[in-house]
Amino acid sequence: MSETTQDILVHTEAGVCTITFNRADKKNSITEAMYASMADALAQAGEDAAVRCVVFQGDMAIFSAGNDIADFLKQSAGGAARPEGEQRPVWRFLHNIAAFPKPVIAAVCGPAVGIGTTLLLHCDLVYAGDNAAFSLPFVNLGLCPEAASSLLLPQMLGYHRAAEALLLGEPFLAEAALEVGLVNRVVPPSECNALVQAQARKLAAKPLSALIETKRLMKAGQSGLVRERMAEEGASFGKLMGGPAAKEAFTAFMEKRKPDFSQC
Repeated sequence: MSETTQDILVHTEAGVCTITFNRADKKNSITEAMYASMADALAQAGEDAAVRCVVFQGDMAIFSAGNDIADFLKQSAGGAARPEGEQRPVWRFLHNIAAFPKPVIAAVCGPAVGIGTTLLLHCDLVYAGDNAAFSLPFVNLGLCPEAASSLLLPQMLGYHRAAEALLLGEPFLAEAALEVGLVNRVVPPSECNALVQAQARKLAAKPLSALIETKRLMKAGQSGLVRERMAEEGASFGKLMGGPAAKEAFTAFMEKRKPDFSQC
């Protein structure tokens, strides 16, 4: 089965549901509509007994530049008009990927910015092209981390490396990501998506009940903590979004200038 949902492609074959960022002309930056499509795809894949594994991929040059800033600002400004109790697609996507019961694999080539990196913390296997570059520039935008990355990144990288990634927001490359365990293997970009599909087919051939139970057991000690941290980060993110540092960062971005945080 194949489905095109605007800038997200969803294709299911041989037990593997592949979710592809299909907006390379905009560096695969993610809009609210794309989050909704991915959240829906995960919900459907979780309920479909024929799906045994989910793959996230971009193309050889770019995984994702993170949020589409113009769309992000538009949606944030309109947040008050959202019906009461309706969850924004970005949070629905994050909750769905964090709680997804089946294996999730990512193929990462080129830049993976912001949520392009934090979503990987909820994947079970990650393979990177040797051109991959990971960055978490939340502080540089006057914001705080999301996707429970303030919890999961120190666990994975150790506190000091996580602090370097989150406080400085500077990119780190594929080999560094391999060294700290964020990725499983580094290959040429032309081989990355094919390798991930091969690994996904291996998983799809295994008993689904055993895959689900093994993943549940590995994540059992952190599932509740992840939900709590996501909620805490979300509250802090919302407060900071309305603050002077974020306003200056986003204004500077739109005006293509360096931000001035001397008064923030």
